[in-house]
Amino acid sequence: MIKIEAVVRPERVNTIVEAIVAAGCGGYHVLNISGKGTQQGVEVFTGRGATTTTRAALPKSIVTTVVIESLKDAVVAAIIDSAKSGVEGRIGDGKIFISTISEVIRVRTGERDNAAL
Repeated sequence: MIKIEAVVRPERVNTIVEAIVAAGCGGYHVLNISGKGTQQGVEVFTGRGATTTTRAALPKSIVTTVVIESLKDAVVAAIIDSAKSGVEGRIGDGKIFISTISEVIRVRTGERDNAAL
């Protein structure tokens, strides 16, 4: 089983969720956060036509899901296609973190692993 966490622009979450569900993902979680990475802030226009860059943490969202190994590539491709800004993408479009899950247990029934997903 594979855990996929995508840190993305908040305005792209609905599109991403639709894409991963279409790719076969059975469930997901969304968490709204703030932080900064390569983007290092946002350019803001001041009153006189000048610009300045704010270094504050930016709003982001994390979309998390756990899928069976065979769905990993399809879900990752769906996230990339739906999270990217335009054809080339832009700094701040996000990152995807993939890790292995050793065990999953459904609390209600005690089902384990793939049956619990």
